[in-house]
Amino acid sequence: MSKVSRTRKVLPGFGPTLGFTLFYLGIIVLLPLSALFLRSAGLGWSQFWKIVTDPRVVASYKLTFGTSLIAALINAVFGFVVAWSLVRYRFPGKKLIDALVDLPFALPTAVSGIALTAIYAPTGWIGQYLEPLGIKVAFSPLGIVVALTFVGLPFVVRTLQPAIAELEKEHEEAAASLGATRLHAFLRVILPAVLPALLTGFAMAFARALGEYGSVVFISGNMPMKTEITSLLIIAKLEQYDHAGATAIAMVMLMASFVLLLAINVLQYWTSHRHRGVA
Repeated sequence: MSKVSRTRKVLPGFGPTLGFTLFYLGIIVLLPLSALFLRSAGLGWSQFWKIVTDPRVVASYKLTFGTSLIAALINAVFGFVVAWSLVRYRFPGKKLIDALVDLPFALPTAVSGIALTAIYAPTGWIGQYLEPLGIKVAFSPLGIVVALTFVGLPFVVRTLQPAIAELEKEHEEAAASLGATRLHAFLRVILPAVLPALLTGFAMAFARALGEYGSVVFISGNMPMKTEITSLLIIAKLEQYDHAGATAIAMVMLMASFVLLLAINVLQYWTSHRHRGVA
């Protein structure tokens, strides 16, 4: 007499798993965000608009989003180079470099900020040579870009490494045998295959940069209208017991970040499906 074997699943079925997921996200993510929405709604439109359009606040928006975008773009380019080198090549010290990539994850952000300030200050190891050239890193927007690039690099590298590892070398060899140049092979073979992962790493680095505080607060100098990021401005308003102002600014950052990340995720989804359709 035959017995029908049933495959046992490690996790419960779709219903309980989805229910737990929604409950967990509701408690951890949606509940705090809902409180932020409700607190902002109590301000009234005129007061809310007055707070978020203050010249000092607008200057912090421009600085935060501008430096975060530049740092994420730098990480997208050089993070790809680092990930490609770690996956495709063998060289002495590879394990050490691979471990150093994760260093920004392990270091407290305040420690990163102090270290970068000590290096790039006018009297620092590198800053003392840049200062005579008229290049001011510490206490300038350039220093903020350096700090955000430092903390965001691992997101791009670790996201790209699996995608590059799955990329078959035969495709590159086939393109070369057909007479394609290195640039043409990169643009038509390599880049489309890793573009979804690259966009994911870019989005993660960009999101991390938008919310970064500890590493930036030391190297920026925190000068209003010049080097004051939005996160620092929110903390300053909280220290002044201006909870309404802090909530309004945080609400703008939340909405802007959500829209930008949603657009990047849609682009990533489109490029992924377009690549599959072509393949």
